[in-house]
Amino acid sequence: MNATLKELKNIVSKNCITIIANTHRTKPDYLKDALRLKKLIKEAETKLLANESKKDAEKLIDRLNSLANKIDHSHNLESLILFVNEDIAEYTRLPIAVEERAVVGRTFVTRDLVRAMHQETSYYVLVLSREKVRLIEATNDKVVAEVGAPFPVLNNQFDTTEWVDLSDMSRQRNLLTEFFNLVDKDVNKVRKNNPLPVLICSVEENYHAYLKIADQRNSILDIFLNKNRIEKKNHAIVSEAWKIVQEHIIKKNNARKVELKKAVSANQFLSDTNEIWKAIAQGKIQTLFIEQGLFQPAVMKDGVITYVSDSERNNKEVIEDIYDEMIDRNMGFGGDVVFLPKGELKKFNGFGAITQH
Repeated sequence: MNATLKELKNIVSKNCITIIANTHRTKPDYLKDALRLKKLIKEAETKLLANESKKDAEKLIDRLNSLANKIDHSHNLESLILFVNEDIAEYTRLPIAVEERAVVGRTFVTRDLVRAMHQETSYYVLVLSREKVRLIEATNDKVVAEVGAPFPVLNNQFDTTEWVDLSDMSRQRNLLTEFFNLVDKDVNKVRKNNPLPVLICSVEENYHAYLKIADQRNSILDIFLNKNRIEKKNHAIVSEAWKIVQEHIIKKNNARKVELKKAVSANQFLSDTNEIWKAIAQGKIQTLFIEQGLFQPAVMKDGVITYVSDSERNNKEVIEDIYDEMIDRNMGFGGDVVFLPKGELKKFNGFGAITQH
């Protein structure tokens, strides 16, 4: 998802089409997802025909339909986003619910990608034993997929009966270290394309042994599921893992709230949209804070942002979501974003920013 965001967020062209649809994981519900997608593509077609020649509009719609026809809906998650312009035609699945819409503009709508990265929690569960290791990708309490080859990694290189027979404890440790080293290299190959954090599920002894050899120690959460679950179903493992990860997130979010309160007290906090926009352009914003589910259409003229009603969001000159625009631009300057539960920023109308020290 990180790679997709990096690719898309800097693209500017005449007609960037973003189709955002909710989907379903299970049958028979996912059988209706193709129809939902077609309706949104039809909506995009109407918008294109209102502003482009029939020839140019039909070319883009053909690209959209061609991409949509390649999607196997039996692999759907909670949502689906299509990105199409004259040069790009790709889609991504997200494990979060979205607000369905078809958007045509000069840039792609990437807010849901950002939200999926920050609001939802995606991670790997490394299910670790001395004889076998599994790797499961998860989002919150849901299994996204159990990673295939080279996983599960089996300890076939060594005679595991030696764990009982060997009296040389040093050799036992060396054998375990060698096996975990091989596993760690395979984990990092998977993480190269999808660099999610890793939660280890294993007994305490194995957890600490793995930490000692891990090449990317910072990618491993400093909490672990202290149980041997190597033969359990992946959904049962993730269900237990999520309880631990959730506690970790709550502590992390509380720390960010403390950071926010300190910034307000130190007069390093902005809540006016136009002030924040100007500060972003100057590279002065450290962190944007926004409530989950907050969207705001707006127009920008001479560098001034003016909110418009939701009914006007599809007008050509309207920016579909000004917060998405600001998040995207601030990330380009190296800033970050924190999504807080609804109501947490009530006195700031749901949106604010911490300025650089």
